[in-house]
Amino acid sequence: MQVFWVEIPAVDLERAMAFYQTVFKLQPTEIIADATRRITILISPTPEGRVAVALNQTQNFPPSASGPLVYLHVDEPLAQTLSRIEGAGGQVTLVEPEEVRGAFGKFATILDSEGNALVVHSGT
Repeated sequence: MQVFWVEIPAVDLERAMAFYQTVFKLQPTEIIADATRRITILISPTPEGRVAVALNQTQNFPPSASGPLVYLHVDEPLAQTLSRIEGAGGQVTLVEPEEVRGAFGKFATILDSEGNALVVHSGT
């Protein structure tokens, strides 16, 4: 398992972008918007394994001291990983239809055995 994406919630995306760009000396980035959210990718992933970091402005994803939403990449079909979650004490809460993110792969939101929300990603 490898962490490849971290999403940080924001109420005001432009304000959050300014903060991260200023504090971490990041270049300005574009905002990507769809029907449910606005995001900006602050740090893109690399083949060498650099973790991506994005800011996310979504109505039901408020900033919280509880922590960012972590995406975990698996090197197997998503269904195989998901088949083990309930048996280990977790819960699959959302499997996104493939057309939602297209070429970015397959995604599912889960709750771990402690109730932490995570996203599992697979290229297959």
